[in-house]
Amino acid sequence: MTGLMKESFTMGFFDFLKKSAEPAAPAAPAFPVTLAADAKGTVVAMENIPDEVFAQGILGKCCGIDPTEGKIYAPADGEITQAPDSGHALGIMTTAGVEVLIHVGVDTVEMKGDGFSPKVKEGDKVKKGDLLLEMDLDKIAAAAHPAVVITVVTNTDDFKDVEVVASGAVEPGADLIKISK
Repeated sequence: MTGLMKESFTMGFFDFLKKSAEPAAPAAPAFPVTLAADAKGTVVAMENIPDEVFAQGILGKCCGIDPTEGKIYAPADGEITQAPDSGHALGIMTTAGVEVLIHVGVDTVEMKGDGFSPKVKEGDKVKKGDLLLEMDLDKIAAAAHPAVVITVVTNTDDFKDVEVVASGAVEPGADLIKISK
């Protein structure tokens, strides 16, 4: 091999290595996708949520969990898109393109953050099961607000079906809502 051929071969070889080291584009998520329960407690059907906006599905199909402990977990992998200072709600864009609103309690915005301790902020990447928020159930009860944790698919219209698949008692991480494309 001449010097020029060696140099050309070597550069081509290293170009190949560089290209193979680049991460591949993530594969499109396979549907259906399932959102996990984000709290421990008892599932509340959409029409039984004690707030008309949610009960009528105005923001999208949803369900609630009447919590038995004050911890909220990520229902899927994604990015935090909303994290108001009041700590009572979070928005997540999942890696599958599902927009999720987690709203803790009814009218709890009036508590101005008292009793809520967010563990994430807007822009944070989260994995399914990560702790997102802690809440003081006694403070919520003392303020006379229902503590139901409402999970809403706010872009429901983008999907063929959004179906609540859980009922009764649930643990965090259990299947809660199935979304079909």
